[in-house]
Amino acid sequence: MKFGETFMEYLHGEQESFLDKFSHVEYKRLKKVLKSCRTCRSLHGSCVADEQEDENSDALSQLCQYESCPLCDKMFFSELMKEASDIAGCFSSGVRHLLQLHIATGMQRYVLLLRQCFKNDKQTIADEGRMLIDYVTMNAIAIRKILKKYDKVHSSVNGRDFKRKMQAEHIELLQSPWLIELAAFYLNLNESDEDSYEISCQFSCDLRTNEPVMTLNLPDSMKLEYNLTCSICLDILFSPHALSCGHLFCKSCACSAASVMIFEGLKTASPETKCPICREAGVYSNAVEMLELGLLLKRRCRDYWKERLIAERAEMLKQSKDYWDSQTKYVTGY
Repeated sequence: MKFGETFMEYLHGEQESFLDKFSHVEYKRLKKVLKSCRTCRSLHGSCVADEQEDENSDALSQLCQYESCPLCDKMFFSELMKEASDIAGCFSSGVRHLLQLHIATGMQRYVLLLRQCFKNDKQTIADEGRMLIDYVTMNAIAIRKILKKYDKVHSSVNGRDFKRKMQAEHIELLQSPWLIELAAFYLNLNESDEDSYEISCQFSCDLRTNEPVMTLNLPDSMKLEYNLTCSICLDILFSPHALSCGHLFCKSCACSAASVMIFEGLKTASPETKCPICREAGVYSNAVEMLELGLLLKRRCRDYWKERLIAERAEMLKQSKDYWDSQTKYVTGY
């Protein structure tokens, strides 16, 4: 079965009521845009004809490698960028809402515990998480395939360049920190519950190697690996935070790199402050606290976590004391 048919079956299948609340890639419409471009089609056809006449012709590549098509580019890339942005937003808000139910605190936690006496909320949350993973995976595959088709039709690399643009705009779906949080959520759910959830077998977290990694096995033979080592302290992430560029760091390490104190938090960093890895500026204001990933690492590395917690608290107290001492000297003059 072709992917277009598979994607339409997914959109109108058992998850249709769930998907009504979310944006998705207009795969069929984007394919029609490519098909309706007569200039592109005729040029592509002439390239194929020339190739059949002379497979060894060096001039063929020069003939086919035109860079863009105004009709396709105007409708195709602008629409796809908007759809990818909407999907990334829907996915992050959906995961955020789901995780709030799982790691609720205070009165909300007591209400959820009371509800569990009458309703299996854990199973409901697990099912919703599975649908979110299907949602982001199917749309990521759709974007990948339509961009590949664009490059094939136009004999260009514009589709590949568009992928890099999506990464620069932080809307590359499979690089979202919320996907890591969702995988950690399932691993936590599986460890804290007697019931085993089928989808959790797609995720694994190996902390015994020199480079601790989380592995995600997704549909269409996609395998994603996320390194869980902080690039600053070169140790397993502690109190992990993801900058908006997608790179993961310990909170204390990121604060040190941003020249802010731990108790102030990453959001107080200057807009000019750059990521220590990619050197992109302005990535601290929307940093994501990876609560589920932190919980997973805390459970699996208890001694290490306890040691780091003691050290970080001592550092916070020192920073707080130094800060208030300096403020007192500034106000009193001595």
